Amino acid sequence: MARTLDPVAHAERREAFVDVALRLIETKGYEQMSIQDVLDELDASRGAFYHYFGSKVALLEAVVERTVDQATAALVPVLDDPGLSAHQKLEGFFGGIARWKFERSDLMFAVMRAWLSDENIIVRERLRQLTMQRVTPMLARIVRQGQAEGTFTASSADHVAVVLVSLILGAQETLGQLFLALRGRTVSFEDVVRSTTAYAEAFERILGLPAGSWPMIDTPTLRFWFDNEEQP
Repeated sequence: MARTLDPVAHAERREAFVDVALRLIETKGYEQMSIQDVLDELDASRGAFYHYFGSKVALLEAVVERTVDQATAALVPVLDDPGLSAHQKLEGFFGGIARWKFERSDLMFAVMRAWLSDENIIVRERLRQLTMQRVTPMLARIVRQGQAEGTFTASSADHVAVVLVSLILGAQETLGQLFLALRGRTVSFEDVVRSTTAYAEAFERILGLPAGSWPMIDTPTLRFWFDNEEQP
């Protein structure tokens, strides 16, 4: 008789692998973490690992999915708050993302170091897909509210949201490359500031906002991520 799969137990066991991977990536780094490290933490067999994940990259993809889900879930209260204007929600949206990353800075630093390697091209594409799926409807809600309030001049909320998310993903890719370049002393911190400012200006023009009103990352926060000699 075929064994009946318990879906709850299956999901819980899979999540246990993701929990351990998150912790090891934060403490050791993705490149230094091995599948055997994960197995040792869980006292699991290699066969058990491959029952859930086809490779180490597939495990990283699951970590990415977890982080995207958690980050976007943390933003829902901002979108649902009836007392906030569209511009306040926009600030809360991007401020919430920044706080979420700051609270997990060790993990973020570890991931950024591995992020641009050729091995992780598929994972980066999966992140782009997930971000587009999760974030586009959220931003469309904010844009529609801004249109109703007369704050945003963009014509189509759904289409503008797609463009905004594309810019966000482009900004993430650019800042990731600058993070590595800054470590190699091939760019300056001023290059990071100029790139961030350019993206902020693009967001403002798309939405029809006054210059300087986009909730871009402030200089102290940029210095924490890009100009901090004590980074791991």
